[in-house]
Amino acid sequence: MNGGMLFLFSSVCIPFSVYFAVPIMTRLSAAIITFNEELNLRRCLLSLQKVADEIVVVDSLSADATTAIAAEFGAKVVSQPFLGYIEQKNFALSQCSNNWVLSLDADEALTDELANSILAVKSNTNADAYTMSRLTSYCGQWIKHGGWYPDRKVRLFDRTKAQWAGINPHDKIELKSGAKCGSLKGDILHYTYNDLGEHIRQADKFSTIIAGDLFHRGKKTSLLKIVFKPCIRFIRDYIFKSGWMDGYYGLVIAKISAHAVFLREIRLKEHHDKKS
Repeated sequence: MNGGMLFLFSSVCIPFSVYFAVPIMTRLSAAIITFNEELNLRRCLLSLQKVADEIVVVDSLSADATTAIAAEFGAKVVSQPFLGYIEQKNFALSQCSNNWVLSLDADEALTDELANSILAVKSNTNADAYTMSRLTSYCGQWIKHGGWYPDRKVRLFDRTKAQWAGINPHDKIELKSGAKCGSLKGDILHYTYNDLGEHIRQADKFSTIIAGDLFHRGKKTSLLKIVFKPCIRFIRDYIFKSGWMDGYYGLVIAKISAHAVFLREIRLKEHHDKKS
């Protein structure tokens, strides 16, 4: 090829490659921790199909079909005895092949709007983490008040700049200093309690876990806290956060949440009484 032809080729083809280059998509791992989630997991995994390049399921030795369902979707399944909610989720991050991670619970799923927002981030990442709203189904009713919505969570993030933290079982993503956080349109759909008994049992379980964690952190309670903290929680959620607008279930949620605070405080006192 002579010099003139080379110049013509360069002047035509190089701009073509610049203007019509295919954008590089950020690869994304989805991380899920599970234990006996056969009733929920398939819905969760279906919602991830168009956004996740890898799905990692860390399972706490389920006795049902959880791991078989995960395998159907080509997920990387890792068996790990339960370490605690925060610890288990950080372990799941360590099992991901990609730095960008979308973390979901097995009883959650993406709306189409949120999935499209995540695809847009994969094409143009301009932050280190992103929040998204979570809409919860409670006994078949979508709850939109009482502090339950929009309930924004950081669930999409660069794992080199974030980790799970908080007080078990209430985990949250903690970003490193200087990390930039954006927000996405669309909801995580959270399919929570199917009946009131399930919520009551979970409140009992979680209050025990939280009290133990608070005790090990050196936290204390008092008779005044035992009396007034549950009342304050109910007033906050039912009145100031408009739980009453969700009707009967808004009342139920506020009462059970207040009772969970009462259980937490008396169990924290019980820990200190046993120590003394």
